[in-house]
Amino acid sequence: MSALWGAWALINLLVFALYGIDKRRAIRGQWRIPEKTLLAGTWLMGGVGAYLGMRTFRHKTRHLIFQFSAPAGAVLSLLLMAAVSSMLLGAPI
Repeated sequence: MSALWGAWALINLLVFALYGIDKRRAIRGQWRIPEKTLLAGTWLMGGVGAYLGMRTFRHKTRHLIFQFSAPAGAVLSLLLMAAVSSMLLGAPI
């Protein structure tokens, strides 16, 4: 089960880094990470990383889709991880 949580943490770290990289590239006027990629990372179990990345780097905070997706993705990924962990342990949520 710790491998499951480790994979989840790695995904969120990657998504957090993507938000930071995109912010730095935006400041420098360089090629950007597509919004679809950031949103995909958010909904593919990276919601916590997305939310923390938005807040830490103050990035994508004005876009309505990101204002909704990051917190919703964070809550859903945590709920899903709790449910899966509970099933693996054989205990109800």
